[in-house]
Amino acid sequence: MSQYTDKDADQAPHAMHNEASLQQAVSPSVDASLRWIRWFVLGLTVFAFVASIAFFTWWGMKDYFVFGKKDFDQVAWITAQQTAENRCHRGDMAYDIKQNRLHPGMSRDATTLLLGRPTWEDISHAEYDLGHCFWNTHGLYLFFNQQNQLLYARIAQH
Repeated sequence: MSQYTDKDADQAPHAMHNEASLQQAVSPSVDASLRWIRWFVLGLTVFAFVASIAFFTWWGMKDYFVFGKKDFDQVAWITAQQTAENRCHRGDMAYDIKQNRLHPGMSRDATTLLLGRPTWEDISHAEYDLGHCFWNTHGLYLFFNQQNQLLYARIAQH
């Protein structure tokens, strides 16, 4: 048994016609708002992509940009003192040390001879204070294996 009568069936085409005309009347404004939303999402996606590429490029080159201003000078490194004018007292030489002076397999004694006594050390690593660089205190970290050979070095913030 159907709940609909013949009278309802006769009115159904009119209801469909009214619904279709209502959709046609609303359709241009809905299409315009959807078009705006699509362009906004597309623009936001492109912006996020470009910003991500820029950020990760900068992050990968950060050590060079922040710590790569000077070549390593052993006397300047060992005698460097932090002052009000030069808060990043060793930072300018850190990139050159990391890239050109320290090599995996180098002995702990050789690194100490080159850089002087570390600010802090334990069995597996040593730290040389670079000062307050780029809004934060940074250090040059050297990591050693059980045979006291250098594994790798990195510049990190505290």
